[in-house]
Amino acid sequence: YQDQDPIRIHHIHHHHLADHLTIISLSGYYHYYLPTNTFTMVKLSLALSAGVVGSASAFSMTMNAQTGSNSRREILQKGAAIATVVAAPAAANAYAVPDLLYPFEALEPYIDAPTMKIHHDKHHATYVANINKATEGKDEVDILELQLNALEAGPGVRNSGGGHYNHAFFWDEMSPPDEAAKTKPSAELEAAINKAFGSVDEMKAAFEAQAAPGAVFGSGWVWVCVSSDGLKLLGTPNQDNPLMKGVASEVMFPILGLDVWEHAYYLKYQNRRPEYVSNWWNVVNWDKVSENFAYVSEK
Repeated sequence: YQDQDPIRIHHIHHHHLADHLTIISLSGYYHYYLPTNTFTMVKLSLALSAGVVGSASAFSMTMNAQTGSNSRREILQKGAAIATVVAAPAAANAYAVPDLLYPFEALEPYIDAPTMKIHHDKHHATYVANINKATEGKDEVDILELQLNALEAGPGVRNSGGGHYNHAFFWDEMSPPDEAAKTKPSAELEAAINKAFGSVDEMKAAFEAQAAPGAVFGSGWVWVCVSSDGLKLLGTPNQDNPLMKGVASEVMFPILGLDVWEHAYYLKYQNRRPEYVSNWWNVVNWDKVSENFAYVSEK
């Protein structure tokens, strides 16, 4: 592994991705539109701090000072103003490892400090270093946007770009146990969970079953996603995620995700992955998960 100290670069883009997804971004706020034959008149609004490089936030950044008092609707109406922005060749170190929002030891006793330090400073840094190498000299693309066609782009983008996005998402949905204990699913999220799984406890049980070694064999992730038909669970191998076209029957939008690679738990749990998964609920920040759900569910 190699440590990196990348330059943080903020992106403002407007891109049309084939016929599947249109992205308009302004001041770090991203509006996603899918054509009617892809996602039946649903507008998905995701918030992302610039390239997931200035913050670990995956979906929940609020509009910053650059937007002034403009509403989301006003920003949408002005979207055409940035349609002429052209992607520039990516500079070296265009992507960066986000800082954690808490100390390495903050998730003890459920996730140990040595694991967090190695996971963040070594594993995540390696994905960032490799995605920077894979994209150097090419059109600069936001890390979230990069996910859609990652399978077609090849292993460098799929594995390293996916690894960067997934880990930034992962850090941001966790909090110290005493803080996490004070959070709970919003009323809207709980209603969606109840509709899809029966109850929060039943969702957790199904999630843990999906995260078991026999379900996600070897290395991978488990996700709760917003699909065209409500919430769904998805297990993905390696660094794949639900945003990647071709990973599942449709592109879905994660609101919760768990890393079940051995590097995420082996120092503390060895081969006891189910114990790691069960204990992980103690550090899930449901306020953050609820924010993710609110953004991707907005119509």
